[in-house]
Amino acid sequence: MAILSSSIARKVAMALSGLFLVFFLAQHFTINITSVIDPETFNSWSHFMGHNILVQFILQPVLIFGVVFHFIMGIVLEIRNNNARQISYKSFKGNRNSTWASRNMIISGAVILAFLGLHFYDFWFPEIVHKYIESNPLDATRYYPELLHKFESPVRTGLYCLAFVLLALHLWHGFSSSFQSMGWNNKYSKGLRAFTQFYAIFIPLGFIFIALYLHFNQIH
Repeated sequence: MAILSSSIARKVAMALSGLFLVFFLAQHFTINITSVIDPETFNSWSHFMGHNILVQFILQPVLIFGVVFHFIMGIVLEIRNNNARQISYKSFKGNRNSTWASRNMIISGAVILAFLGLHFYDFWFPEIVHKYIESNPLDATRYYPELLHKFESPVRTGLYCLAFVLLALHLWHGFSSSFQSMGWNNKYSKGLRAFTQFYAIFIPLGFIFIALYLHFNQIH
């Protein structure tokens, strides 16, 4: 961990881990949106992801490490930034110089981490039990009905929607600042910032749409 001893190295590591999670989020959304468009495609893609050795035993552990690393680095940077502030302002109007999202990245990040815990409880743990503990036979058609069932509860659906709103706020500041942390400053910076803001709104809204669609289109 000596390579992370400098503040610049920590910020770059934080940025890279964040960009990795942004890429995964887009991939996850691409699969999930098929549950609205064509449940058979969703079943097919989910079955492939759930039984591909590369995904299960290499990419999945890397993803879990990326989530944990990103959250820990966020806490470390927040603590060090707070300790570095040696000037005490008599009156600080935070909203004049920064957005709520930028001032509360730890809060939104903590809520998102709690949401990931719920997401793992809803999907990842049942998948592990189904395949490796109960040793059930392969069933490539079970994924869509299981997903639909998870969004039957209005409380759970509401929690998912709230988490994605906070994810949008987290991405609004974090995605663009990741490039700044790596020194990205050229003629493309303005266009890149516009793209990150579009992504920060479009992807979470897409997940909210999926959750609400599945909730209001239950098959009984």
